[in-house]
Amino acid sequence: MLSGFKKFALRGSLVDMASGIILGAAFGAIVKSLVDDVIMPPVGMALGGVDFTNLFLTLKDGVPPGPYDTLAAATAAGAVTIRYGVFLNFVITFLIVAFAVFLLVSAIARAQKRLHVEGFQADPTPQEKLLMEIRDLLKNRPA
Repeated sequence: MLSGFKKFALRGSLVDMASGIILGAAFGAIVKSLVDDVIMPPVGMALGGVDFTNLFLTLKDGVPPGPYDTLAAATAAGAVTIRYGVFLNFVITFLIVAFAVFLLVSAIARAQKRLHVEGFQADPTPQEKLLMEIRDLLKNRPA
């Protein structure tokens, strides 16, 4: 049973997928930092000194009751809040990641198209090999 799991875990596609997930998580952290630390501060300044992480709506006061100057103060008081500023940061982060993935997929598609046009042929799949063998057999059979 353990050898079967080891064989499964070390298959190329699974290792590739795990590598992609790890790199994706690291890329997500970089983009989050880009949004939180580089993009949003100037945007907030341009909008009159707004700190997007402190944009929230209090649904229910905590102890002591509000108004609260910051989200941290509201959270410490136990207030129930809608954190739309934090949500906005995540939306911007998502859009940047989605755009980067779009660029990556587009570049890969262009590269595959260019390689295919130049005559590059990938190794045939087992199904394609079988179909080629059947085709060859049918061509070479006696009439």
